[in-house]
Amino acid sequence: MGGTNFQHDLAPFKNFELTFTQLLYGILGFSASEIRILLSFHYLKRVILLLIFDFFESGFGDLMKLSLEAIQIIDAIDRTGSMSGAADLLHRVPSTISYAVGKLEEQLNLKLFERNGPKLSLTPAGNALLNEGRLLLHAFGDLESRLYKIASGYEAELTVVFDSLIPSRVFINDLHEFNTLECGTRIRFTTEVMSGVWEALREERADIVIAVGDCPNWSGYQVRQIDTVDFAFCVAPVHPLAKVDQPIKTDMLHRHTVIAVADSARSLPAKTVGLLSGQKRITVPNIDTKIQFQLAGLGFGFLPRRLVAHDLETGSLMELQVEEARPSEPVWLAMRTANKGEAANWWYQTLSRPLLSDV
Repeated sequence: MGGTNFQHDLAPFKNFELTFTQLLYGILGFSASEIRILLSFHYLKRVILLLIFDFFESGFGDLMKLSLEAIQIIDAIDRTGSMSGAADLLHRVPSTISYAVGKLEEQLNLKLFERNGPKLSLTPAGNALLNEGRLLLHAFGDLESRLYKIASGYEAELTVVFDSLIPSRVFINDLHEFNTLECGTRIRFTTEVMSGVWEALREERADIVIAVGDCPNWSGYQVRQIDTVDFAFCVAPVHPLAKVDQPIKTDMLHRHTVIAVADSARSLPAKTVGLLSGQKRITVPNIDTKIQFQLAGLGFGFLPRRLVAHDLETGSLMELQVEEARPSEPVWLAMRTANKGEAANWWYQTLSRPLLSDV
């Protein structure tokens, strides 16, 4: 494609926007606002039109897939800050990441990244491309889902985001049962922490979420409480607090290190639980790491009682009484009500149970 005469090659496609609009509106039922988004990609318009041209030469499907994957690669580099980080995130080898970025920069004749050793940062052009590219990824993902639902009523892909307090093993039997439907829907499970779960739902990175704690008062979602989490204040037997008189006073806790799970929210206000001002802390990404660090005697903190029941029974952890206990918190199941398909309905009904009872 690098040697083509761009203006000449695109001459047959002067009615592209009209035809594309008719397809989106007349057949697939996209709204006017959704169509405006698809037709407003300024940096990506060259990519879109080149893809159409290559449809006549080498087949539309593979090239479109590669180009969308290139945008996913740029997104992964932006999130991780390096090609090696993007490779880990996307389960690729670094050389394919480097090649895809170089190929896209060559096709667009744009420098997308500033390179400082292994670290990469987006140029202004790269940032604009990625912002609109994310809209393109979302739009084509929605297009694929619409086509699949038209044919079968099931989504092409469904994403379930759950708080790290919920152990992933509770979903195993559900996945076995869902596989017997043979509906073709791809299922993606990911974890977030505290407000990060709700943020994933609001930003449409999740179709269904399982969240712990306060429930935001948002419209456009179907929400129900399915369980409750009880917490125990735990330390390892070797920890100094194990020998302190109970209930342990707050000023005593201030002298020791707390193990805290970081809220994964990016745009919503981050939530903190049980942290004292100026207190020494070790921050970890999820509840599993928190449990392991407390088992090792590195610090103290509240843990979900059902997740550490075995450790409490065997004496690997000790439950202590403190002046200020952490109250129980509700577990919520929520789903976006717009454009839901059969897979979303199935999972919402299946997960409407006390999940922690399965632990």
